Amino acid sequence: MAKTDEAASGDAALGYEQARDELIDVVRRLEAGGTSLEESLALWERGEELAKVCRRWLEGARARLDAALADQGEGD
Repeated sequence: MAKTDEAASGDAALGYEQARDELIDVVRRLEAGGTSLEESLALWERGEELAKVCRRWLEGARARLDAALADQGEGD
């Protein structure tokens, strides 16, 4: 469990582009095949974590845009 906590804290420091690029690499490796079941599962799990990081970044960006648009609308 400590390994998962370590990975999660490390993922929090990833920027959107870093997480996206690593996720693209994970997907390419999975699509290429030739990996063991164990390695494929590990790659899939990593991909899920990276997708969560990307989703958090995008949701945060959406919230900031919504707030900026709301502020702009109140200023009119």
